[in-house]
Amino acid sequence: MEVQPVKVQPVEVAIALSPEPDASMEEYFLLQERLLSITLILTGIIFFSVWIFYSLNIALNYLLGACTGVVYLRMLARNVAQLGRQRKQLGSSRLAVLIGVIIVASQLHELQIIPIFLGFLTYKAAIIFYMLQTTILPDSQ
Repeated sequence: MEVQPVKVQPVEVAIALSPEPDASMEEYFLLQERLLSITLILTGIIFFSVWIFYSLNIALNYLLGACTGVVYLRMLARNVAQLGRQRKQLGSSRLAVLIGVIIVASQLHELQIIPIFLGFLTYKAAIIFYMLQTTILPDSQ
């Protein structure tokens, strides 16, 4: 019995790579990075200010809320980046993070709701800061 060589046809494999982000998506990712860094800087400044003027317990409550705000901001940014490609509309499931933290804070006597909620709003202060910076000093980008 004689073995005959088999001719193998070359097979082209198409790898589905994500397309290169266009200029608007690159600009969006820069905005996202900038908002996150401003939020973290404001969180640090406010945390130490609250610690100095109030107490460590209140400052840690604020920090818990600010970390929740950062997680919320990241989830929102991820949902917005998927909008149009994979999603048709934004969901509201990311609010579950805030609701969960507020529920835990209401059950534990060591946690205080108002500093946690104000810490959560730090990402909004970062958005306002960015908006004022870009309107008043547009060349500083």
